[in-house]
Amino acid sequence: MISTRALASVLCTLLLTENVLAVKTSDFKTCSQAGFCRRGRGLATRAAEAKSSWTSPYSIDASSVTISPDSAVFTAAFGLELRIHDDGVVRVRMDEVDGLLQRYNEAASWALISEPKVSKEIQWSAGKKDVRAAYGDKLEVVVQLAPLKVSLLRAGKEQVVLNGRGLLHMEHFRKEEKAPCSRGIRNHRPDPRAWFEGDDKTDLWEEKFNSWTDSKPKVGPESLSIDISFPNHGTVYGIPQHATRLALPTTTGDSPFFTDPYRLWNSDVFEYVASSTMSLYGSIPLMHAHSADSTVGVFHVMGSETFIDVGHASEKSTETHWISESGILDTFIFPGPTPEDIFKQYSRLTGTPVLPALWSLGYHQCRWNYVSSTDIRTVQQRFDEEDMPVDVLWLDIEYAPDHKYFIWDDKKFPDPVEMANDVAAYGRKMVVIIDPHFKRSSDFPVYKEASDNGILVKPKSGDGEYEGWCWSGSSSWIDFFNPASWKWWQGLFRTEPSKDGFTWTQSTKDVHIWNDMNEPSVFNGPEISMPRDNVHHGGWEHRDIHNINGMLFTNQTFQGVEQRTGGAERAFVLTRSFYAGSQRFGAMWTGDNLGTWEHMEVGIKMVLANNIAGMAYAGSDVGGFFGNPEPEMLVRWYQVGILNPFFRAHAHLDTKRREPYLLDEPYKGIIKNLLRLRYTMLPIWYTAFRETSVTGLPIVRPHYVVFPKDKKGFQLDDQYFIGSSGLLVKPITTKDARETTVYIPEDQPYYDYFTSQVHRGSSKGKEVTIKAELHEVPILIRGGSIIPTRERPRRSSALMKKDPFTLRVALDKSNSATGELYLDDGDSFKYRDGEFIWRKFAAEASGKKKIILKNHDLGKAKPQEAIDPNVPSSLTTFDPKNAYAKSIEGAVRVEKIVVFGLASKPSSVKLAGSALAFDFVEGVAANGKKEGTASVLTVKDPKVDVGNEWEIEISL
Repeated sequence: MISTRALASVLCTLLLTENVLAVKTSDFKTCSQAGFCRRGRGLATRAAEAKSSWTSPYSIDASSVTISPDSAVFTAAFGLELRIHDDGVVRVRMDEVDGLLQRYNEAASWALISEPKVSKEIQWSAGKKDVRAAYGDKLEVVVQLAPLKVSLLRAGKEQVVLNGRGLLHMEHFRKEEKAPCSRGIRNHRPDPRAWFEGDDKTDLWEEKFNSWTDSKPKVGPESLSIDISFPNHGTVYGIPQHATRLALPTTTGDSPFFTDPYRLWNSDVFEYVASSTMSLYGSIPLMHAHSADSTVGVFHVMGSETFIDVGHASEKSTETHWISESGILDTFIFPGPTPEDIFKQYSRLTGTPVLPALWSLGYHQCRWNYVSSTDIRTVQQRFDEEDMPVDVLWLDIEYAPDHKYFIWDDKKFPDPVEMANDVAAYGRKMVVIIDPHFKRSSDFPVYKEASDNGILVKPKSGDGEYEGWCWSGSSSWIDFFNPASWKWWQGLFRTEPSKDGFTWTQSTKDVHIWNDMNEPSVFNGPEISMPRDNVHHGGWEHRDIHNINGMLFTNQTFQGVEQRTGGAERAFVLTRSFYAGSQRFGAMWTGDNLGTWEHMEVGIKMVLANNIAGMAYAGSDVGGFFGNPEPEMLVRWYQVGILNPFFRAHAHLDTKRREPYLLDEPYKGIIKNLLRLRYTMLPIWYTAFRETSVTGLPIVRPHYVVFPKDKKGFQLDDQYFIGSSGLLVKPITTKDARETTVYIPEDQPYYDYFTSQVHRGSSKGKEVTIKAELHEVPILIRGGSIIPTRERPRRSSALMKKDPFTLRVALDKSNSATGELYLDDGDSFKYRDGEFIWRKFAAEASGKKKIILKNHDLGKAKPQEAIDPNVPSSLTTFDPKNAYAKSIEGAVRVEKIVVFGLASKPSSVKLAGSALAFDFVEGVAANGKKEGTASVLTVKDPKVDVGNEWEIEISL
């Protein structure tokens, strides 16, 4: 019998010989092949054809309305409930009342960090035709009773409307009714619901796809359809993960861009298409709707397969239709009105991205597979010989014999602990893969213990253990919906022996984890996944919880890795599958991409889409997982990689080795400089991560987030800002390109990061041309920004912790600039107790002849805004002389200050009255109108601590 690995290798080799995209689309359903989606779209078609005569059958009897006397809650017939939270978010829930079975109602419990607080100040008022609540900044929620329609209004204008088109439909559980027979002829009685539900009765109680049959053991259909409209917002973003533009193209209406709706069904898609509505590895049912006036959003909490149609009744409006296979209606409406408000409203529900360990923001080197411990040591040695920085070395599945994860191949990896320690000796870490499928073998302790504990997913019968096929051959999957699995799984990552069972003694605290294949991927299952009628804890079917499944695996892994040190050190976990809330547990990547220019380009858009949906710690495999990119493409891909939050190179086992030190010159030298550039910018990335860990704002920010009123930027998704730093970047993703255009939306100078060339924008927006030879990556500094970097090249980030800083001060037209810097030990959780420094650098004009550059203490000024309020902390006041601040006092200084855009050469530069040495190169002034190279003032080693208050006076 041919092995799984051999079969996969043969398939991959054949696929790689084709110069075409190789995704096998027939393995995955389209809407027309999913009965519930077909019925949902049919409902929309009937409503559109009926036009104004269409009326939703869902109405509320006014006598059923019950309003809470002490909170902003009201309930009504058929399980409808509306709540308004303290922050103005509206929650709409509806469940089937007295149904034959309970619909799945636990999705929110996995996504939310806690039950939101309902307002006690806002009150509903009931009328004959509607129920209303007015609050906040001209906000009002109106629930029309007949037919049912829920609207959020601001200043009298509709912002979000549920069931405005009458497409709400909760298919009720029902018993199959066989039409009576007369003389052998089946007599079908007219269906009184056919005008609404249609007459398509196929796939209600059983559904076939390719060779698989979904038995649907529950009582009939259970889908949910809801139309959500944005009458005054013409652009929508979100609902990752899809390989497409950031501003979602249409799927319905006249000449739609796509003809199939966006699908959310976590899937292991082999070499996915670079422009498609196909489902990929993760699903976040969150959508932003945007206009120049405001931003609103919806979070439609479903764990089951969901299709979303997007159309535009006009240029200024958007209509969407959400069709899910199962579950209750549980939808959060975010009133905004700014993108920043939306991020905060969403993160208050689902949590903010975790503050990662500093080392994890460095460069990660991976491939399928490094074949031995000797290979790992050689890779590390080659990076050091070439003076290329790297922080993390990775191992894919081949470290484990027969893919029994946690177990080492003692011939290829005879000394795993010593290997990990050798890597850690240079301040580096390792990441090792742990997939969720476990070989069904009695000599594999992880499987044996899981089986003995009864915590494995069950087949449709509800008895025994589901058996499927994956890398390990015959495999079973742990049911992480079962709380009994949690403590056991977390304990596996302990590195000391335990009498309670298996622990990973052949590991160290410097080994972190990669969770792959957790959609889950099942090679012999329907759509390369688990059958929908499999049974999980609580009796729920897999169809109900599929999109949540991968998050629970990563959650417990993250906790296990964190707890092995007693909570002393931060964990790193990478996941392929994700859901709303996954941002709390680590990083994600965009999966099995190809080494093509198209995949390089769409990877940027996908990372942006994940960022606005909360999954900020995101990146794409540099170089592409499949294929052998030419040197030019590989260089450009590294330029993309250094500007992603998560920066990893990875490759398939059938590709040529492409570690950067193997390239010929000039490519090797270019990539070496790019790696060093990433490391000089680590303070920028770490500072951005602190902000997103508190506010939920994205790490990489598309144009509409930073300039929400600029209509010209609503479709931009190939350039973006890095946090609040002021860095505007536009990686090159086109072959042979040696220049590009960058859109500048404001009347301010933007400075080339490398040459200090000034590009001036316009209040109406302006495109400027940027030179981009192969060794150049377009990075601009927005006027008004101060950029802190560490310029000394090191082998790893751990060796940079005491290095000095360079401050780039890019003046705006008013000769002002600001920037932030956040530092802590980068590894522990001591920052939660106030062991950090958080500084604000500010340059301000003082009259016409002076500019004052100051260093302020933000930790002291805003201690409650320094860290995520949802994590355990003893921080109530901030001590500027905390233990971390003391540890770097006198050791971490500012060694250089570079000021761009002064109008003339300074007469003096002084610190506390003492003159500082400086150089000045004449050039273009920030407050002028000319373009060209900016003037550059360089202050040499002012000998000021980065963590102390100081003031430098520049006299002109």
